[in-house]
Amino acid sequence: MAVPENEHSTEQEGPVIRDNRRIDPETGEPRVPEETTESPSSDAEAQATESAAAETPAADEEELNRLRQEVAERTDDLKRLQAEYVNYRKRVERDRAAVREQALAQVLSELLPILDDIGRARVHDELVGGFKSVGEALESLVARMGLKKYGEKGDEFDPSVHEALTMVPSADVTVPTVIEVFQPGYLMGERVVRPARVVVAGPTEQDAGASAEEPASAEADGTAEEAAPAEASGTSEEAAESSESSDRPEGDSNTASE
Repeated sequence: MAVPENEHSTEQEGPVIRDNRRIDPETGEPRVPEETTESPSSDAEAQATESAAAETPAADEEELNRLRQEVAERTDDLKRLQAEYVNYRKRVERDRAAVREQALAQVLSELLPILDDIGRARVHDELVGGFKSVGEALESLVARMGLKKYGEKGDEFDPSVHEALTMVPSADVTVPTVIEVFQPGYLMGERVVRPARVVVAGPTEQDAGASAEEPASAEADGTAEEAAPAEASGTSEEAAESSESSDRPEGDSNTASE
């Protein structure tokens, strides 16, 4: 029987066995891999190493400068962001304080009629018993919250904090002065919650006219003194002329008439 040629060649070749052991079993020494034997030449490696070493300092310096520039830019951005945040926080705190003050002023303004009733009761000696304790407690509470009462008889009139209901002339004052308080005013800090309603006494017109006439009278006296000597000199000159005409003889007078 004939054997095919392909099958016969396969049987002759057999399996290929490669010895990849790193240690030689006969000598016991380590084997060198075949790939390492085909390494590049030492001259090429040396040239590549020298060129890489020459290019490395310049590249490192450029990279370092770039990194420094980026760090400076990021630092400036952080400083600007921090300043914006600080300003924002201050603005929020300021707005919050303004809203709180406005809300507090609105609440206190609603309590002012009650405080007026307490004041009127004190004036008429009706603030007694439990009503007195409640009234004083309320007044101390609003005082702790920053509400301050103002407006007394004898204060100088200030249109920014006083509301003048009427003004009467008086010779006892030189500046507008409060002589009666109809309704006290209240302040909270520098903010006027309610102006004080008062009656104001002002200087009389005679006092104002007298103060204005004093300079005019002084000028008139000086003018009169200057005019008096001039009139006296004119009168003396007329008297001398009349005396000369009376002493002349009649002939002279006729000649003068001719």
